[in-house]
Amino acid sequence: MKRILLTSFLAILVAAGATIMAQNYPDEYLGLPGDNLNLYAVMKLFQESETLEGFERSLNDENSRINNLDLNGDNYIDYVRVINYVDGDVHTIVLQAVLDRNESQDVAVFTVQRFSNGSVQIQLVGDEILYGRNYIIEPIFDETPNPGYIGRTNRRNVTVVRTTTVEIASWPLIRFIYRPNYVVWRSSWYWGYYPSYWRPWRPYYWHYYYGYHYHWHPVYYGHYRRWHQHRYVHWNDYYYNRIRVIAPVVNINIKAGNYKTTYSRPESRREGETLFAKTHPEQYKRSAAVSSGTSQTRRSVSQSSSERQASGTSVSTTRRSTTTINQRSGTNSSVEQRAGTSRRSPAAVSDRASSKPESGQKAQSSRTSRQSTGAVGSSNRRSSENKSAGTQKKSETAKESEKSNSSRRK
Repeated sequence: MKRILLTSFLAILVAAGATIMAQNYPDEYLGLPGDNLNLYAVMKLFQESETLEGFERSLNDENSRINNLDLNGDNYIDYVRVINYVDGDVHTIVLQAVLDRNESQDVAVFTVQRFSNGSVQIQLVGDEILYGRNYIIEPIFDETPNPGYIGRTNRRNVTVVRTTTVEIASWPLIRFIYRPNYVVWRSSWYWGYYPSYWRPWRPYYWHYYYGYHYHWHPVYYGHYRRWHQHRYVHWNDYYYNRIRVIAPVVNINIKAGNYKTTYSRPESRREGETLFAKTHPEQYKRSAAVSSGTSQTRRSVSQSSSERQASGTSVSTTRRSTTTINQRSGTNSSVEQRAGTSRRSPAAVSDRASSKPESGQKAQSSRTSRQSTGAVGSSNRRSSENKSAGTQKKSETAKESEKSNSSRRK
């Protein structure tokens, strides 16, 4: 019995600890190696690049701070090479990390498809081992959204910039790969043989990396979004089942928890933000302004909610007190009068209550005047009766005197 209780208690502690840890991570956290290669930043870099060779060089530049992958665990950044596979008007552009002499791992894949009218659609798909299934980034297309899919809503207050497939066709790199004289780019670098300008550096902790990219979020989420499905219909047929390259060691390291060390320094996030403020001061100011506006909006919403709750409490209290007053002072009123009074304010109730004594005083005065009028009438009737009785007595006395005088004459 004690053993069962102890096991249950430990399970509760582990669950509580996991919940607390989850609450300390932002929404962007995946808990997978892909956390150290921000695909929003990769898409932005692709849009700004002019050639695939230049894109590969910038992607592996330490100063760009985009590539933070160390999949082979040697405590140095892995070189990511770019390989383009062409099938008609579809370009499948693979980003592949070189892990050792015999192993490589696909990190993410661009699918670029041009249609007959010249428009182009593009998606960036993270490999499911590093990002989970269907981790897809794409531009925010100006299209009617699918009512069955809302998408992932970002909490930051950003200005959304929508684009079209025609505008995507004008990206410099898109124009480059669809030139008639384009020579398909396939990086020639491999393990131990790297370009002369590249020197590996030690990876940053994830919170440092996240802190640096955090102030790019208004740009990332204003132009790009997560999507739920592949737009390229031959994704599985052409790439996933034929071209995809995976390194078993990566899956082994994930299961062994070897990549968890990158999350062990949450305090380093502030250092990453400081670095961003130094290298991109203007973007830092804009991002800080957006963050300030978001926090003020949240505070105002919270305050208005509190005011509405307080107002609702006050109204309900007023209604209860009004009803109580009506029940106490409205004994002589009808049901309809009580119902009407319950919708009025307490001031109207008090006015009506104060008008009742005046009505009573008027009624009492009228009753008093009626009583005095009745008394005057009864006194007048009594005086007239007395006068008629006196007159009758006088007539009888006169008759008797006349009789006595006649008898004397005789």
